[in-house]
Order: sequence, then structure tokens, then C-alpha cells
Amino acid sequence: MILLLALFTRAEELACKIRGRPEIPEFYQDGDIIIGGIFSFRSSLDGTTYNYRIMPEPPKCKNFNFREFQFSQTMIFAIEEINRNKEILPDVTLGYKIYNACGSLNILRVVMSLINGHKEVLSDFSCVKPSTVQAIIGHSASTPTMGIARTVGLFGIPVISHFATCACLSNRNEFPTFFRTIPSDYYQSRALAKLVKHFGWTWVGTIRSDNDYGNSGMATFAQVAQQEGVCIEYSEAFLKSGPKEKISQIIDIIRKSTSKVIVAFLSLIEMEALVEELLLQNLTGLQWVGSESWITERSLVAGDGYKILNGAIGFAVGKATITGLKDFLLAIHPSNNSGSSFLKDFWEAVFSCSLTSEKGVDILNPCTGNENLKDINNEFTDVSDLRFSNNVYKAVYTVAHALHNLLICKNGSGPFENKTCAQKMKIEPWQVLHYLKLVNFTTRNGEMVFFDERGDPAARYELINVRANVRNITEYVTVGYYDSAFPEEKQFVMNNISIVWATGQNEIPKSVCSESCDPGTRKAVKKGKPSCCFDCIPCAEGEFSNKTDSLNCNKCPVDYWSNERRDTCFLKKIEFLMFSEIMGSLLVAISLFGACIVTATAAIFYHYKDTPVVKANNSELSFLLLFSLALCFLCSLTFIGQPSDISCMLRHTAFGITFVLCISCILGKTIVVLMAFRATLPGNNVMKWFGPNQQRLTVFSFTSIQILICIMWLIISPPFPDKNTKYYNDKVILECDLGSSIAFYIVLGYIGLLSAICFVLAFLARKLPDNFNEAKFITFSMLIFCSVWITFIPAYISSPGKYIVAVEVFAILVSSFGLLFCIFAPKCYIIILKPEKNTKKHLMAKTNVKTH
Repeated sequence: MILLLALFTRAEELACKIRGRPEIPEFYQDGDIIIGGIFSFRSSLDGTTYNYRIMPEPPKCKNFNFREFQFSQTMIFAIEEINRNKEILPDVTLGYKIYNACGSLNILRVVMSLINGHKEVLSDFSCVKPSTVQAIIGHSASTPTMGIARTVGLFGIPVISHFATCACLSNRNEFPTFFRTIPSDYYQSRALAKLVKHFGWTWVGTIRSDNDYGNSGMATFAQVAQQEGVCIEYSEAFLKSGPKEKISQIIDIIRKSTSKVIVAFLSLIEMEALVEELLLQNLTGLQWVGSESWITERSLVAGDGYKILNGAIGFAVGKATITGLKDFLLAIHPSNNSGSSFLKDFWEAVFSCSLTSEKGVDILNPCTGNENLKDINNEFTDVSDLRFSNNVYKAVYTVAHALHNLLICKNGSGPFENKTCAQKMKIEPWQVLHYLKLVNFTTRNGEMVFFDERGDPAARYELINVRANVRNITEYVTVGYYDSAFPEEKQFVMNNISIVWATGQNEIPKSVCSESCDPGTRKAVKKGKPSCCFDCIPCAEGEFSNKTDSLNCNKCPVDYWSNERRDTCFLKKIEFLMFSEIMGSLLVAISLFGACIVTATAAIFYHYKDTPVVKANNSELSFLLLFSLALCFLCSLTFIGQPSDISCMLRHTAFGITFVLCISCILGKTIVVLMAFRATLPGNNVMKWFGPNQQRLTVFSFTSIQILICIMWLIISPPFPDKNTKYYNDKVILECDLGSSIAFYIVLGYIGLLSAICFVLAFLARKLPDNFNEAKFITFSMLIFCSVWITFIPAYISSPGKYIVAVEVFAILVSSFGLLFCIFAPKCYIIILKPEKNTKKHLMAKTNVKTH
């Protein structure tokens, strides 16, 4: 007896015992292969005070969550459906172990139960026992799922979530065994940002759950929204379990804000709390943009909730139909699941009756047994809009297909070491994990199910609009789609269905910090404000913007200028001194008139070439002077008309050469007068040194110098046509660029030098006898000539555009007329009107009087 007692004690010490109280599953069915499930049938913990003297009771949960209960029953329905299907997992029965847990601590406790089993003592002396589950379905929230995935990932157990969307769960280094049948928030956040941008909402507020789901999703949304040009006025976070004052503070922020659109990345329980507070404070008329966790939740619009959320839009996973699920849900009865305490509470809450015989003041009336879920329409029995339950359904089938592929494996072609397969009687979770990665099948609804390298499914969303129909029943209308599989420009597509907005109007509500800048203006960000808050600055002259909300004004091309509205550029008006305009025609007429007068004068002088007046004024130089004056009048025509390469080279060189020829002739005449007077003095024979040949040589020499200067000018840097945009913004002045300003001023300087010499000599000879010289008239002509060209220089420099050409032509004509009239008018007067004075006797008589 002592020996037996010792052996028994030793065996008991070697047995594995679970530390603490074992967790009992809410729903359990044995099978060849067990699949675990973790759901939260209740939404929050009931506060418990601990005295630290006795072992505390398990935390109790409160507040029913009918949606989570439907998820669990969908899992059971799918498992039973697979067990009846002979095409998948034949001769294998799937079992399930489903736990109801709320709160992170409870959830982790049931995770350990799924790994260890729920028996207190294990009889295996080696304490080596394979996990009782090959995969776990759940949880709905991201933060608990992260804890689950971290824990079971150490044991290689796959976790397939139907609702955990946090993008952080796609990290294969941290969560190597995690899969999900709902798209990652990586795509949803981007879709929401594109949605906000699509409707032109550049000024929004954001509210998120202060957990992994909300923080991660909103961080991605904020990043993409900034890239899309959307600014966030405020970003607030809270948890329902946090201080109640926080929600009130958020409501105050919403009330004071200027944005009319709110992006709510909230879990269902936080959204319920927010809607409740919004109703209390009667804050309606806001445009809500929601995440998939609450946008299709009917409980939110029950009662007066539609006043807040009517017109809301947001993305949701696609809905589906699961044949037979409704009948399965309606057939649930406490008598068929006596081991479920929750089902008893559920039944009593739904039918307001009691299944126990206890009596008391607060005890409900006993249930009659005639209660039937067919008479109930609540979130549990409603299968009209199956979205997340369909994800549970797909999650179960992914495990089934993975197991099926594992079991049909044949040795020699297996995926494991030496091409072996898994042992069918001892399947390890890490082997199931391998096959889960390769799952690829199509559901009865035609939906393809597979996972990418991160364990995520293809991201496809429906854009939902929450609205009330004609019977005042809230509907969830699909108005668009988002599919990440398409190219970026085709990912977001709108249906041809009108959207009901929160404002109750057909027009898209506005939510901008600053109104859009019209074409012709640019955006200038206000100091200390986000980029969406800006002033509209008109574009400067010569700049334009031809689109709305332009960041910069573009400069018009060289030959273009902006219009008054600064939204386009027009071709600048081309301006030059044209023959057809009044000023051009007038200058041409004056030029030709001057040339005609010169011709008439030459004709008079030629006709009266044998008369004393003509002979006394050196007729050869006079005719050469008249010829040069005619050229001066005619060269002014080269300044009028559109500049070209030839006209630009001709106008300045012709002007310089003809005027030098003219001044050279006048200088020769002046020298002849001086020499002639000195030749009349006794013993002076100076005229033999300045005869006709010397006079011709003088004129030729002076003119040749100018010709040489002009040739050098044309060779080194000739004048050329140019477009001048300096004087006028809206005009292009076609003018002749001098090429070399130095050469031009040398030409003018040489003319000025000869004019100054001529003026000085003429001034010195002004008191000689009138009838033998014309020094006085040459003095006047040179005075006029020098005055004109001295005043020409500042006028030339300051005149804009085509007027600079007009000033130059005017100076040429005035100086030419001055020379013509001062030198030849007195002679023509005597020849034509006073012929009696045109005699040698008269001229000699006057000369004698003057010399005495």
C-alpha cells in the first residue's frame, strides 16, 4: 500500500497542471481537427474591486454585442456545412472551440486555453501534447488581435481575423502567422483620402479611436491626405473607456471648427458613444466620412441616430449572401446549447423572460417555451447586409482548404523536408500555416480568396451612402467602388447614383479653409496656417495662370503678354514706324517735299548757271551740295517701314555718309570764300593753292573718312533688326539695334566735328562783303544744324519705341531744311524775284562799298 501510494503521488507530481482557473469555451464541439474562435459577445467589462486576500473571480462582461454573437454562429454554421460537404475534407470532422471574452486580459487568458486545452490536468507524463487547435478565428478588434497573434505566433499557430484591419498587422516579422479576410487599413486609409479629395473637401476634421486601429489608420490617412492637398483642422482621439470629459471636449472642438466634414476612424463602440453625445448636444448637419467598422452598422441609426449620420459616406467591405445562414440563426435555442451561459442571457434579454425558476422582485416572467427568433428583428437575426459575417465564413473555409490540401498531399511530392507530407494523425499548426499561405479558391458567390505575402487579401471596397428611403427606413446604398488591383487612376470609381448629403441638398457640401483661387491668381499660404488656408494673389503683369488653385503664375513667352484677367497670354502687338500711319505718312511727305525743293533749286541754279550770283557761289560745290541734300532727304525714308537686315545697315550708314558729304561741301564753300577774299589783297596768290581740284579733293577726303568708318562698322558689328520689349509690356518694338553704339557715336561725332569746324570758319568770315561770300548764311545754317543735333541726342535717348525713329527722321529733315533754306533761299530770291541785282556791276558796286 505504501509503495502504491508513493507511485501514485509520483505520477501526480509528473502530471501537467494548468496554473489558475481553466477557461471553459462558450461553444464546443469535438472533432478530428479543432478550430478555435475568439469573439466578444459583450462589449465592456463590469468594474470589479479586488481585496487581494482571495483568488478573484473571472472578470464579468456586460452590454450585449449581437453582431459578435452572429460572427460566432456563422463560424459554427460554416464548420457544420464543411462537415456535410463530401468534396472538402472527406472522412474528417472539424470541431470548434469558441470563447467569449472581453478585455485584453480575458482574451489572452482564453488564448492560452486554446493552446493548452481547458482540462485542469493532463495525463501525459511527458507534458508534451500538441495544441488542441490548428488555427484560431478572431478577433474583431486590432489591438486584441495583435496580442493574440504575438502569443500564438511563438507556437506557429495561424490566426485568421475577419475584422482586424490595422496595417501594422501586415508586418511579417512581428506577426508571422497572421492572416485576415478583410483588407488592411493601408488601403482603406488611402481610399478615404482619395474620397475626400474627389469631393473637393480640403479642410476636414478627424476623430479616431485611441488604439492601434484608430492611430495607425489615421496616421496613414493624414500622410496620404497631405499628398492629395487635404488639410486637417483638428485630429482628436478617445476611447469609450476613457474619461467622459474627453468626448465633451471633442464636441466643443467640432462646434467651434470651420470644417464641415469629419473623417471618423472609430471602432463601433467609440462611434456609439460619440453619436450619443452628439444627440445630447443636438449637433447635426455635419458630413461624416466613416471607416468600415461602423459605416454599415444599423444600431447607430436606430432611434434618433439617423439625425446625426444621415448622408454619411464611407467604405465598407463587399456584402454577400450566405445561403442557409438565416435559418440556422433562427433555429438557435437554449435547449440545444445547455452549456452556453451567454445563450441563456441572450435569450432572456431578447424575449424579456427568465429561463430560471427563481423568484424575486427584479426577476422577469418565466419563458413560456413558445419564444421564437423568427419573431425578432435585431442585429443578430438580420442577414440582409452580410459583410463581416461573410469574412468569418471565408476565414473558416480558408482553414478548411488549407487542411484539405495538407491531407491530400502524397509523400515524394510534399513541401517539407525530403519532399515529405504532414503526418495525418499528428498535424502540426506550422504545417497548416504553410498551406494557408498557398490557399486560393472561389466562394459560392464567385469571390476569389487568397493571401498576399503579408497575409492580406485583395483590397476591394464599396462606397456606402447612408440615407433614408421614402418610407423613412435607413438604407445603405452603394454609390462607388475602390479596388487596389487596378491602376491608381482607375482604383476609385463612382456609380451614376446621386448621393444624399448630410445637408439635405443635392449639391456637394463645401469644406474648405479658403475658397478656390480663380484662374489669373495664385495661392499664397497664410502665415502660420496649413497649406489649405491661403490668399488669392493676382498674377503680376506678364504672368498668367489658366487653372483653378494654381500654386504659381507662369511667365508669358517673350512675344506674348497677359490679358487683364491674367488667365491667358495674347500675342503682343508689333510696333514700328509704318508708312501707312499718320506720322509715317507725314514724314514721308515732308521728305519727298524736301527732295522736290532741292530738285527745283538745282533746276533754277542750272538754268541760271551763267548769272553772276550762281558763278559767285561756286556753282560746282553748290550742285554737289544740292545733290547731297537730296540724298539727306531721301535717306530718311530708310528709317520708315519694318526693319530688315538691309534697311538697318543702310539707314545709319547712308545717313552718316550723306551728311558728311553735305557738310564737306559747305566746308569747301566756306574755305573758298575765305581764300577768295584773301586773294583780292595785293600780293596774295593763295587761290592757286585752293582751286577746283583741291576743293574736290577736300570733299572726297572728308567723305572717304566717314565711308571708311561705316565700312568698319558694318564689318565688325553691323546694325540688325531687333525686338525691343523694354519700353512696353504689351508691345514688341521692331527696331534696328545699332550693333555697336561706339561706331554710331563715332559717326555722329565725326559729323559734329566737321560741323563745328565749318561753323567756326563761317563765323570768322561773317563780316566779309555780302556779295562775294555767303559766310553769314553758312553761319546760320551751321547754327541751326548744330542746335538740331545737340538737342537730338537727349531726345533720341529718352524717346520710346517707334518715336525714337521719328525723332531721328525729324532731326534729319529739320537739319536738311535748315541747310537748304539758309544757303540757297537768298540766292533763289535774288535770281527769281530780284533779277536786277543779279548783275556783275551791282555785285562789284556793293563789294566796293563794303571794302571801303
